[in-house]
Amino acid sequence: RRSRPRTSPAPGPAMAAALPAGVPLLLALLLAPRGRAQSFGQTRFVCTSVPLDGDVCAATAPGAGSAEELKSTVLQLRETVLQQKETIMNQKETIRELTAKLGRCESQSVLDALPGEPKGGGAGRRQPGFNKNTMGDLSRAPAAETLSQLGQTLQSLKTRLENLEQFSRMNSSGQTTNLKDILQNKIDDLEKQVLSRVNSLEEGKFNPKNESEERGKIESTLTSLHQRISDLEKGQKDNRPPDRFQLTFPLRTNYMYAKVKKSLPEMYAFSVCMWIKSSASPGMGTPFSYAVPGQANELVLIEWGNNPMEILINDKVAKLPFVINDGKWHHICVTWTTRDGVWEAYQDGTQTGSGENLAPYHPIKPQGVLVLGQEQDTLGGGFDATQAFVGELAHFNVWDRKLSPGEVYGLATCSSKALSGNVIAWAEANIDIYGGATKWTFEACRQLN
Repeated sequence: RRSRPRTSPAPGPAMAAALPAGVPLLLALLLAPRGRAQSFGQTRFVCTSVPLDGDVCAATAPGAGSAEELKSTVLQLRETVLQQKETIMNQKETIRELTAKLGRCESQSVLDALPGEPKGGGAGRRQPGFNKNTMGDLSRAPAAETLSQLGQTLQSLKTRLENLEQFSRMNSSGQTTNLKDILQNKIDDLEKQVLSRVNSLEEGKFNPKNESEERGKIESTLTSLHQRISDLEKGQKDNRPPDRFQLTFPLRTNYMYAKVKKSLPEMYAFSVCMWIKSSASPGMGTPFSYAVPGQANELVLIEWGNNPMEILINDKVAKLPFVINDGKWHHICVTWTTRDGVWEAYQDGTQTGSGENLAPYHPIKPQGVLVLGQEQDTLGGGFDATQAFVGELAHFNVWDRKLSPGEVYGLATCSSKALSGNVIAWAEANIDIYGGATKWTFEACRQLN
């Protein structure tokens, strides 16, 4: 039978006193006599070195020094945290000051270049919450370009007046002539305002507040001129069918647009067709947009920046294979059905693309606002000049069903049997025009025939 091992007893007081100063405690344990047996069980021995002039009893309390060090470390960390908090608060204040200064600089930088293309998402649209100053979109263009665009608008109004003058000579209408003279004087006044802007820019007397007021006056005058010229042109309506007209949007602004008087009903399928002509770059903009409460992108056709033309339904996007940005008239149609979200695209009477899973089983909602020439960020407004349509548009028709390929071809070839939209039919009485967009006699079908 194995004998039970004996353990060494702890050194007695006499022995500890007899040891010279500086002898390690472990050495004392090894030198202790084995007279008395003492069991330590699972106890661990901790060896501590004692300096020559140190206290052996104090050295046997290993936690004392650690507690003091821990307390000191905690105090240092707390002080560091407080310093970091103070630094963060100072940085936040600096950021607020820089942001305020940047805002003031942006509000005064009216002669900077147009803003670049924003970010991602379907159709490259602005992200929600982006604070835009749409009234300044045009002002941030180079001065020469802005004034050139205003000059084009004035020239188009002059051309229309010349046509009216010729018409009045043929009809010997004194009233029309008098109105023409009044309008001519108004256009002359507008030209003087434009020249005044040029002088102010060249002399460095440009003031953003004055510019905003001047812009409002010019836009108001343009709208008034357009309305009075349109009233004069009504005398010529008897000479053309009610659908033989086109809309012209000569400038990329946030105030030229047309509004369809009727809203769309709830639709589980649709066909949207139109004649379109543009050479604007980059992107021709937004030919039409339909917004409903709670969804500004219920139904939108847009070509923005360098992106291809896209159709949006309830903010879902499909890219359309149209190649129409060549300054020539093209007929386009897009058909869609809520069943599986199937869509088809036609250009000049020929199907050029198709797809599915575009907002499937989502009916087009009713009681919205249908706008031609602008993309809506809010119901009936929130226009962004960089997304505005630039070009000419005619025969915008909407059906609540998918047209057949034969029906689309008939529209594209101006067939006498071509149908008008049963939801929205192209007619002057159905459209209101704002901001100086103009009406002209539509010639594309006459050229085809």
